[in-house]
Amino acid sequence: MLQPCRRVYIALADSKLTAVELGAAPSDRYRPLLEPEVWNEFDQAMTRAAARLRGRVVWNVNSTARGGGVAELLNALIPYDRGAGIDARWVVVQGPPEFFAVTKKLHTLLHGVDPDGQGLTADEGKTYEESEAANVAALLGIARPGDVVLLHDPQTVGMAPALANAGCTVVWRCHVGVDEPNDAGRAAWSFLRGYLSSAAAVVFSRRKYVWDGLDESRVRIVAPSIDAFTVKNQELDGPTVIGLLRDGGVLQGTNGDATFLRSDGTRGRITRRVSGLPEGGLAPDTQLIVQVSRWDRLKDPTGVVDGFAAHISGSTAAHLVIAGPSATSVSDDPEQPEILQELRARRESLPASIRDRVHLAQLPMEDEEENAALVNALQRRADVVVQKSLAEGFGLTVAEAMWKSRPLVASRVGGIEDQIEDGRSGVLIDDPRDLASLGRAVVTVLQDETMARELGAAARRRVGRHFLAPRHLMQQAELITDVLDRPD
Repeated sequence: MLQPCRRVYIALADSKLTAVELGAAPSDRYRPLLEPEVWNEFDQAMTRAAARLRGRVVWNVNSTARGGGVAELLNALIPYDRGAGIDARWVVVQGPPEFFAVTKKLHTLLHGVDPDGQGLTADEGKTYEESEAANVAALLGIARPGDVVLLHDPQTVGMAPALANAGCTVVWRCHVGVDEPNDAGRAAWSFLRGYLSSAAAVVFSRRKYVWDGLDESRVRIVAPSIDAFTVKNQELDGPTVIGLLRDGGVLQGTNGDATFLRSDGTRGRITRRVSGLPEGGLAPDTQLIVQVSRWDRLKDPTGVVDGFAAHISGSTAAHLVIAGPSATSVSDDPEQPEILQELRARRESLPASIRDRVHLAQLPMEDEEENAALVNALQRRADVVVQKSLAEGFGLTVAEAMWKSRPLVASRVGGIEDQIEDGRSGVLIDDPRDLASLGRAVVTVLQDETMARELGAAARRRVGRHFLAPRHLMQQAELITDVLDRPD
């Protein structure tokens, strides 16, 4: 029976860490979605891993419990590990705003962008190390020698040496990267690499993201995945989609009967309104172009607005909805309010006839499952989903929309290229700054219903084969087993 998967946040060790407690989920719910031989391989791998890890804890450490792809991955994967008998746990690092400003800068530098032209300064490096020292001290108050610690992204890598010295097996998972690194990226990597000599393995999402200077025997490639059964990805029929969006203020009308299935098995309703939409919502038959992401310059929301204004609005009656979290709700990304304000100014500069068809939707975050249900419904209601990233580690919002059989137009950057086969399961734009190409692709899909339907169907098949949770869980379980069995 499915155990409750609600999150419980618990402050640990004088508030230096926060534990996110999750329940267990049965992996056999995936049996009908997988081919028999794939299911058997997955089931056997999880059984072996549970036996090998008996008596050990697998700690996942990242920088936020809400917002962003890593938090969603952990929220999806950990319950299946627990359901398989693996004692998997999740803790979130803490730090002052200055720490998260530094880690945001590292994130941006790793994508090849130097936000202030100074690289990482000595003072910023000191701020980073001071916060990492406090966090690792807190973790060592609860972890034991022999435990496995999965550190996620630049916000945590500085903890690796102390954890390894204390007898933990450390794996660092890098969720970001670029195909062609420049000097900015190399400088950031040089800073981070110094912490990795004691890691048993270093995991990247793509082979192209593996940096120079690493012991190849410790490198692993594990692509991210989505969970078909989370609130964000669960199946919703047409009337439910419309009802949820009405209740959230996205579409006109009222529908008090629309519900979604919460992770604890109860039914949930949308009780909060999305901001940034016209009073009363959009007409139910409005064609929608949708991009869902954080308010992040690397997602290029301003470019999406400019592309819509110059190359889409004159050829269709569609509306553009750029949707993201309430801008102050994601603790590890302090730039979001500033970016949203810039985007509002760009929208206001447009002629009224175009401005009225551009909507910057802030999705409420007070109830994370309500938020996920709104994203699910919004993606399913979209006539075209866009992901015009300038750089992308992997881009799981793409897989989410593909699983919902939506036609996508996206940049040929990072892991997006791994997910979409151009012309078969979506459309890729070679140059993410080419607004004319973006516009032509979106207009073509909007005007060709057969093409849109075929792209969407192929997209769902591709995710089913390559980007669902069981493949990810199996690779991770085999990785952990391998490093534990490795001779000293």
